[in-house]
Amino acid sequence: MGQPKFADVAVGDQPIRLETDPISRTTLALYGGASGDHNPMHIDIDYAKAAGESDVFAHGMLAMAYLGRAVTSWVPQSALRSFNTRFTAITRVGEKIVVVGKVAEKMEAGSEKLVRLDLAATNEKGESKAAGEAVVALS
Repeated sequence: MGQPKFADVAVGDQPIRLETDPISRTTLALYGGASGDHNPMHIDIDYAKAAGESDVFAHGMLAMAYLGRAVTSWVPQSALRSFNTRFTAITRVGEKIVVVGKVAEKMEAGSEKLVRLDLAATNEKGESKAAGEAVVALS
C-alpha cells in the first residue's frame, strides 16, 4: 500500500483506526516492564484497593502508546513531526481501546506538506480515555 500521498488526503478523512484486545493484567505487567513504570496502582490489586480503587488500571502512557501506534501504522515514524496527548479518563482492566484519527488540517511549512490529525482513544462504549494531535509529513 505504501505511505499516503498529501494530494490523496482530504480534511475530514478518517484514515486511522486501531482496536486493541481487552486490557488484561498481563498487558499491564508487560507494559510496566517495558516502560519501567512499576507504579503499584497498575499491577498490585491490594495496593489499588487500599487506595480506594476497585481494581488496578492501565498506565496513562499505555493509552498514549496506542495513539502513537495507530499513527505509525498509517505513516512511518520518520514522518511524525509532533505528537501531543491529554489523558481524559482511567482505562480499566477488560476495556478495549479504540483509536481513531481524523484529518483536521492540511498545510505546508517550508518544503514540507503536513497533515494535522485529531486523535481520540475511547473504550468500546465510546467513553473517552485520551485525546491528542499529531502532525505528519506526507509526500
